[in-house]
Amino acid sequence: MLAHMFLTGAQNLDAKKDWINELNVFPVPDGDTGTNMTMTIMSAVHMVQDIDNMNMKDLSKAISSGSLRGARGNSGVILSQLFRGFTKVVKASSEIDIPMIADACEKAVETAYKAVIKPREGTILTVAKGMAEIARKLVDAQMPLDDYIKNIIDYGNEVLAKTPDMLPVLKEAGVVDSGGEGLMTILEGAYDGLMGKEVDPDLGKAKETQSEDHKPEAEAVPKLNFGYSTEFIISSEKSVPQAQIDELRAFLVKNGEQVVIIPDARELKVHVHTNDPGAVLSKALQLGALKAINIDNLLIEHHEKLIKNPAKTARDQEEEILRKASPAKAVGFIEVCAGDGFEEIFRGLGADYIIKGGQTMNPSTENVLDAIDQVNAENIFLFPNNKNIIMAARQAKDLVKEKNIIVIPSKTIPQGITALLGYDPAKNVEDNQNAMLEAIGTVRTGELTYAIRDTTIDNVEIHQGDIMAVGDDGILAVGKDINDTALDAVEKMMPEDAELISIYFGQNYSEENANRLAQQIAGKFPDIDVEVNNGGQPVYYCILSVE
Repeated sequence: MLAHMFLTGAQNLDAKKDWINELNVFPVPDGDTGTNMTMTIMSAVHMVQDIDNMNMKDLSKAISSGSLRGARGNSGVILSQLFRGFTKVVKASSEIDIPMIADACEKAVETAYKAVIKPREGTILTVAKGMAEIARKLVDAQMPLDDYIKNIIDYGNEVLAKTPDMLPVLKEAGVVDSGGEGLMTILEGAYDGLMGKEVDPDLGKAKETQSEDHKPEAEAVPKLNFGYSTEFIISSEKSVPQAQIDELRAFLVKNGEQVVIIPDARELKVHVHTNDPGAVLSKALQLGALKAINIDNLLIEHHEKLIKNPAKTARDQEEEILRKASPAKAVGFIEVCAGDGFEEIFRGLGADYIIKGGQTMNPSTENVLDAIDQVNAENIFLFPNNKNIIMAARQAKDLVKEKNIIVIPSKTIPQGITALLGYDPAKNVEDNQNAMLEAIGTVRTGELTYAIRDTTIDNVEIHQGDIMAVGDDGILAVGKDINDTALDAVEKMMPEDAELISIYFGQNYSEENANRLAQQIAGKFPDIDVEVNNGGQPVYYCILSVE
């Protein structure tokens, strides 16, 4: 029944996600709370649907782990923590009663609040806390389970209705908190499931279809020529002569494929796919002692691996082998951004891996974990470059044990650029972290886009189609012309000690227009350097930074 309620809750959220997206305070074309929460819960839905023999332990693990790894955006991360706390209480039981629901609700709220560094009232957290409080008060009310749950949900909706009184920005925009609305949508759907509503048999499948355009094309299944993945280390008292290394390489190439030999001091790390591991090891013994020998039967694993990842090419496999076999470097860098131009900038500055995402497409915790796995470094600096991605980045950090992950809480792409520019290889990790934290504090950002509806924010009247400049702390400027609005925004962003103004033009704003804007800004601030770069970002015409 709990599994059924979870699925009907997810189904209800999925049906209403677009409406929840529209509750975004800022009327910009990137409202994504409903989408983030849906993708978060659907990650768990798939795991729940894969359980063969339903029991509370496996169900709790599926809900907790699935949502944790699939969490996107702040609302998704908080939702995953609510699920995590709830399932901690129920996972060891075979059935749930009213006192346990109260305990689980309280644990859910406690877990979620701990995950947020600076919790704000008037949000999804407040709604969850209100329901936990009423759940505890009603424990001894002597009512049936379904009435008990209905009372909790009704009270949650009452708290949600009061969120505009707790957050002025909600009241001014005339909306309730979108994360709180998403939570209540899930719980209302769960209650419907308790009362007999059926689950759509296609639940979860639409998500797979929706992302088809972003999936790599499956390739023909390659023939497996060699059946054993063989890895080992040759240890020698002195450096192995290059001629002997070349001879070993020639032998391996003749008797296998995907040959990798990496010299490391007086050791050679070797990887090869072969049909005769014994002959390979005998040949290697001529160069020194062998250790860390590992032989995997690829014939057994081959079919399953191809089914799970049919698009993985031989080149991908070779790169992964090289990456894992190579010694880990001291420091690596991961940046999150959307736009080919920004990707090029970050790679030029030394980023090891780019997570494609940002506004409208927040990467999940799982995406961040995958990126961390791709960077072969002992210490990894991670730059979310969006305030709605920081929590997922920190959640990923907490799940990684074998590497030191340093999350620099950059809220904008220009902050991420400035922080990476400030990296000094002569300094240790802690000093670089402190320098980067200081650097992002010197950057002010403005993002130019258009309004998708009429509203009023910060006493500024906004009409659908207006050009808006959204700054670090709210609306900077509103107008009818992109360049005029941008110029107005720059004036409001200027500190006394400004040295550089950067313009990053996006997909829907030409370089010619950006250069024209640069000339206007330079004319107004002749003593400050102005530069134009291609960001290539969607949604925002241009992104401005002043530092």
